[in-house]
This record gives sequence, C-alpha cells and structure tokens, in this order.
Amino acid sequence: MGDSINITLRFMLYIDLMLLFGLAVFGLYSLRGKERAGGAVLNFESLLAGTAVIGILLSMAAMLQMAKSMSGVSSFMELHYHIFQMMLMGTDVGLTWMVRIASLTLAVVAALFNRRAPAFSLWMVTVCGATALATLAWTGHGAMDEGPRRYLHFTSDIVHILGAGGWLGALAAFALLLRSNKLTGELQVRLLARTLTGFESAGALIVVTLTITGVVNYLLIIGPTFETLTTSTYGALLSLKVFLFAGMLVFAALNRFHLSPLLERSIQTGVYTVAINALRRSMILELSAAVIILSLVAWLGTLSPEMEMSAE
Repeated sequence: MGDSINITLRFMLYIDLMLLFGLAVFGLYSLRGKERAGGAVLNFESLLAGTAVIGILLSMAAMLQMAKSMSGVSSFMELHYHIFQMMLMGTDVGLTWMVRIASLTLAVVAALFNRRAPAFSLWMVTVCGATALATLAWTGHGAMDEGPRRYLHFTSDIVHILGAGGWLGALAAFALLLRSNKLTGELQVRLLARTLTGFESAGALIVVTLTITGVVNYLLIIGPTFETLTTSTYGALLSLKVFLFAGMLVFAALNRFHLSPLLERSIQTGVYTVAINALRRSMILELSAAVIILSLVAWLGTLSPEMEMSAE
C-alpha cells in the first residue's frame, strides 16, 4: 500500500511540476507581446498559479509519506519531529524539498503578475518551475551515487526532466489551443499554425536532449549491458518506456511533416475542420503516451535493478 501511494505521489508531482515549467517556457518561445498575458491566448495566471499551489500540496503529502515510511510512525506529533528535526535539517532530500517549496511559492506570486507584466511573470515562473522540477532528481537513482559520478548523474537527470517538462508543457498548451471554443476564426487558426511551426526547433532540441541524457542515465544505472532489459521488472518497464517514447516520435513526425502543412493549406481554403480534428486526435494520443511514460518513470524511480539482479 505504501509503495502504491509513493508511486502515485511521484507520478502526480512529475506531471504537475513539468506542466508548470513547460507551460511557462512555451509562453516565452511561442507567444509574442500581449499574447503572453493571461486570457489573450492561454489563461496563464490561473493555470500557473493553480499548478504551483497543487505542487506545494503534493510536495507536502510526499514528505509526510516519506517520513512515515522511513520512521514507521503514524502519529502527527512523531512525524512532525521526524520531518523537521531529522529529514529537513539533516538530509539532502530535505534541503531540496525546502528549495522546491520556496520556488513554488515564488512561482505563485509571479503568476499573479501575469496580466500586468506578462514577459517578466513567465520568465520568473520558468526559472522557479525549472528549479522545483530539478529537485525531483534528488529522489531518483542519482542520489545513490557518490563522488563525480553523483554530480554527473544529477546533471543528466535534471537536463532529462527539464526536456521532458518542455515537451509535456507544449503538448498541454496545444491541447488547450485545440479546444473548439478557442478556434472561432482565422486569427486563432493562424496562431495555432504559427506555434506549431515555432515548436519545430524546440521539439528537435528536446528530442536530442532526451535521447542523449536517456542513454547516459541508462549507462549510469545499469551499465553497458542489455541483460537487465529481459530479466527484471525494471528492464521490462524501461523497455515499455522506450517503446512509448518511439511512438511519441512517430506522432511528432506526423505533426511536423503532415498535419502542420495540412493546417497551413486549410488556412488558404478557409476550411479547417479536417486539419483541426486530425491534430486533436494526434495530440490526444501523444499526450496519453506521455502520461503513461510518466507513470512508468514514477514506478522506475522506486526500483533498484542491482537489487533485482542480485536477488536472482
């Protein structure tokens, strides 16, 4: 029961913090000027502030669950002592947790200024969201390494989850832009087409980043061998993750080389229905794959391939 709660909280934290960072950075590289203000294209103020608040609540729940699992106690007073006297002040996980809470609190404040200073607000939320998201690396496999290997693993983990956050945030933004009530005329469709085209460079960078850091993480966790992929739960889940990632690449290629040009052509004819519906289906499938991948990541973070191999 405890493991399932831990995995669920990790999964929800990954989604929440990736959306916070990804949506904010999407607003910076895809939108211009007044488009970045809440309500002009996306409701950044409520989206970002709400996501940051949820992140704070999830972080608190995760810390309580971790303290309960490590201490074996259940009463609030005993947990209070264990969290504040032992975990927050005496562990790296506790320090990064405090950094996350501070970053998310600042993100809430920055999000509330979106209508008055949209660019500044999005920059602040991007930085705060990236910081909060990076702290999740300290709950992964990199925390078990020592020396230079530890810092290499943390760096690779952080770059990997930031890349994933950028991709998930873009998918969520496109899903919001593709809502029927947002596509009421040519201007909205042109905006969608422009942002899709604008994501091509960012998307290519994200794919390269995820591929390189994914390989580095594999080598740091498992080593230069493929035996684990076929002999352990960790390997099976990792193989499924890679398979789904490949599927996302197929959808991304479909969007890039077929659906985006189809949308561009539809603007010339003034008939958008076919292109918009095709994009909606593609985004739903790509988002679904991303959510499943994050659930696998949350599960993988609780497993140790070394222990599974030694147990056989």
